[in-house]
Amino acid sequence: MTPTLSPALAKYHTRADSVGSLLCIGLDSALERLPARFHSDPHPQFAFNRWIIEQTYEYASAYKPNMAFYEARGAAGWHDLALTMAYLRETHPAIFTICDAKRADIDNTNQGYVTAILDQLGFDAITLHPYLGGEALRPFLARADKVSIILCRTSNEGAQELQDLEVGGQKLWELVAARVRDHWNPNHNCMLVIGATVPADLARARALCPDMTFLVPGVGAQGGTITAVMRAGADAHGGGLIINASRAILFADDPAVAAQALRDEIRAAQAAGAP
Repeated sequence: MTPTLSPALAKYHTRADSVGSLLCIGLDSALERLPARFHSDPHPQFAFNRWIIEQTYEYASAYKPNMAFYEARGAAGWHDLALTMAYLRETHPAIFTICDAKRADIDNTNQGYVTAILDQLGFDAITLHPYLGGEALRPFLARADKVSIILCRTSNEGAQELQDLEVGGQKLWELVAARVRDHWNPNHNCMLVIGATVPADLARARALCPDMTFLVPGVGAQGGTITAVMRAGADAHGGGLIINASRAILFADDPAVAAQALRDEIRAAQAAGAP
């Protein structure tokens, strides 16, 4: 483990090492997709999340709720998310938590997001847009006790429209990676989002940022594979990744079996010598 990691980022690596897993489970708990038995609960998303967590926690290094699925329900959804976070802190405090919020605004507005998401809800990390620049993101970056996860090369189909634009002979996403590496990370509390669906770009990101941890979405439903992710993105120690899966686990016939299978697939790729 890199000795200069921030406490929150060190928390992730300690958890990943202790359970031998790089698996992050995305709690994208869309109300309409929850099994019928949870709809009668006064807090259906929390009840579902609690069940998922208890089915899968031994295989997970992190959980990542996406704010959209909770904000869509207004105050009720926010309350279910708050209950989920309180439950994780109480019963599984060693597990790393990521708020997939993709926030970005001017700096004084960002301070409100810092208070709401990192303090009131108590997340260890948050996903952020880089477009407004480091000055705007300063309220997040300055929190050495938390992790700022910067969107860099994302997994969605249309990502190349802007992210692959060339600026001075480099792609825009490459400039973002270098900017985070060289200017935004004095507290060693930054990560990058690099999609599983673009393994060549994942390999390039690893070359640019050999010691940085990447959050990697896009495995499973979006078409990314564990083998390609590990070969392209693992650091010199076979880690440096938080590999996210959401629907493939949440809505599997048996979430525990699905989580264990993905955990074991990651382990097998590590044992095979990736990268």
